[in-house]
Amino acid sequence: MSDITQVLPFLSRAEKAQVLQWVVQDLGDAIPAIESQPQVCGGEARIVRTRIPVWILVQARRLGVSESMLLISYPSLRAVDLVNAWAFYRVHHEEIDSQIAENEAD
Repeated sequence: MSDITQVLPFLSRAEKAQVLQWVVQDLGDAIPAIESQPQVCGGEARIVRTRIPVWILVQARRLGVSESMLLISYPSLRAVDLVNAWAFYRVHHEEIDSQIAENEAD
C-alpha cells in the first residue's frame, strides 16, 4: 500500500483515471456489505455482521414480506442491509435462485 501512496502524487490525471478504472474492474460486482465465507452459513452470501443469508431475504420478499417486517423480524438488520441484499440479488440472481431452490427441496 505504501508503494501506491508514494506513486500516486506523481501520476497525471489521465493515469489516475486509468488506475481507478482498473480498480473498479478488479472489484467487479462486489458488494462489500455482503460476504461469503465457507465456514459461515455454508458459504452462502450473507449480510456482514450477521448470519442472515441473502436468499432468505429474497425469498421472504417474494412471499410478500415487507421490508419493514423484515427489519422487525431481524433486529440486527438495517435498511441499508436490505438495499445491499437487493443489489446483490440483481447481480447474482442465478446463485441466489439456486440457493432458494436447494433450501426449498430440503
